[in-house]
Amino acid sequence: MKWVNALSTRPSLETAIAEVVERLEQSLSMPADLGLVFISSAYASEYSRLMPLLQERLSVPVIIGCGGGGVIGMNAQGQPQEIEAEPALSISLASMPEVSVRAFHIPGSDLPDLDSSPSTWVDLIGVSPQDQPHFILLADPFSSKINDLLQGLDFAYPGSVKVGGLASASAMGVQSGLFYRDSERYSGGTLHREGTIGVALSGNVVLDPIVSQGCRPIGQPYQITKGERNIVLELADSNGMSFSEVESQPPLAVLRDVIQNLSESDRELAQHSLFIGIARDEFKQSLGQGDFLIRNLLGVDPRLGAIAIGDRVRPGQRIQFHLRDARTSEEDLELLLQNYQNQVNSTPETAGALMFSCLGRGQGLYGKPDFDSQLLCRYINNISVGGFFCNGEIGPVGGSTFLHGYTSVFGICRQP
Repeated sequence: MKWVNALSTRPSLETAIAEVVERLEQSLSMPADLGLVFISSAYASEYSRLMPLLQERLSVPVIIGCGGGGVIGMNAQGQPQEIEAEPALSISLASMPEVSVRAFHIPGSDLPDLDSSPSTWVDLIGVSPQDQPHFILLADPFSSKINDLLQGLDFAYPGSVKVGGLASASAMGVQSGLFYRDSERYSGGTLHREGTIGVALSGNVVLDPIVSQGCRPIGQPYQITKGERNIVLELADSNGMSFSEVESQPPLAVLRDVIQNLSESDRELAQHSLFIGIARDEFKQSLGQGDFLIRNLLGVDPRLGAIAIGDRVRPGQRIQFHLRDARTSEEDLELLLQNYQNQVNSTPETAGALMFSCLGRGQGLYGKPDFDSQLLCRYINNISVGGFFCNGEIGPVGGSTFLHGYTSVFGICRQP
């Protein structure tokens, strides 16, 4: 298995494609089975020309891709580079012997009902769960019903990894672009404006996910004793006692106590970078960084002392307040990469990486460019990285797949 990537920042789309394809042909001496294309929304007016131009230059049976407010790839010096809000084209090619590549496009209107059986979702994708596929998903943020799709895929393919992101733009009013080619069904390429495109990879392949939410917990975990929809009404100390034995408090009162015990710098950070973490493992006693699904704190009701968060809640769940800043994001990703490096022995020739990073990260978060991608390459030598800045990132936490924000999701593809 071999992955290569090339990035161009030429303002002319034709010139960018020519530069990228030339470098890819020099790097990959064998036929490619899969292409992944990420194009800056600075080229949005030329999205319809991308696939016909690639058809002339690249003979790859399956290609998927999308537009992004920023693009990630390997520059001519072989270094990862994150190009934000400027013209850029990034293409990854993968040669994967003994791997089946199944491409699909799913309009949001075609999704089965969430009460449907797993077989209905399997029929939609066209891959048996026995093949143990892994998924790369690219979706329109408005029409894809992506949360329903992720829930359905987890239902039908519970052991499969799903990573990806929502198409994005660097300016308001720019339409999404989803690019799709499957030579078994259609010899050319197609531009879609809605739904989800993706590939299912099965066979001699592993897709390792790394999900860096970039937050650290503050205070202690609490248990929801009363909640409705996405509103937390009452909290109690998460000490393992039954509801009848605990004294509940309004969440706003709990939050005030937590903030009061913070350092001055953290109190200032809490004014604009406060989040809620929902524990994913109901049975784990000691919770720490990485055990939580991070969600936005949407608002408070001073009259009731309630808080609203960006997800549904139910009594019995454990939550903890979190903070996010550049230092925490760096420490979180570095810890995850260290753990991955210790767990997996993967040679450079057998691995490629996809990076799906939030528009809210990058230079705006760190104050310098290329941070997350360079950190990845520091821990995994000679790996080829391609990806884009997303309107939402797709990756697993605690065995289920979620749509995230302010997150960097990596999918590392390698042989078993």
